[in-house]
Amino acid sequence: MALHGFHGRYSGTRTLSAASLLPLARLLQLASPALPVGAYTYSQGLEWAVQCGTVSDEASAGQWIGDFLELGLGRFELPLLAAALTAWQTQDTTRLDALDALFLASREAAELRAETVQMGFSLRRLARELGDPCLEPLLAWSAPRTEVSFPLLWAGFARAWALEEGAALAAYLWSWAENQVIAALKAVPLGQAAGQRLLAGLGARIPQTVAAALALPPASWCNTAPALAIASCRHETQYSRLFRS
Repeated sequence: MALHGFHGRYSGTRTLSAASLLPLARLLQLASPALPVGAYTYSQGLEWAVQCGTVSDEASAGQWIGDFLELGLGRFELPLLAAALTAWQTQDTTRLDALDALFLASREAAELRAETVQMGFSLRRLARELGDPCLEPLLAWSAPRTEVSFPLLWAGFARAWALEEGAALAAYLWSWAENQVIAALKAVPLGQAAGQRLLAGLGARIPQTVAAALALPPASWCNTAPALAIASCRHETQYSRLFRS
């Protein structure tokens, strides 16, 4: 009787269809640390911030990562990603070209530029190896290029897999934040519980960051982040390094 009652209360969850769950599975795949683009090898200047003492504990790591999430990615990379999603939707290759060139030009240090180019290269290779017909427009657009930025290809995957815009932007931020926290765990170092507290706090800031990015017109996009630029440049000559940026 107890089992029968349990089934009667919760059987409604079985109405979920495979079609409704597939985009979620694809979203998780794109946001996963297992995505083979080498993101785990980059700290984006965080390692130098640890070396010089700017980041030394859980609180300072949270401030460094959280500030750049909102003031860096939220004001430039995320609205650019949203624009790329629209351009992929309409197959506006001229707009894709312009956005790709803009993002590459926005990288303020050699390491940051090399990072997005390497990750873009790896994501394009993955698109070839997956053999998914949905990704053919992405391959056709990127094939002639020797360099292509990571966000443009990530947006191509997200649109090809029919991911909802807000969810895609949130997943992109989460993936970045998770990688930064993992870098902090290694470089500071921090414990696993501290890492989960950081992720909980960063996750709570994602919805408002996405909403602000979607409302930001191109004329107001801004990638000015002097501390990040300095950290990235200093990291290039840092004596002992775990990360490539």
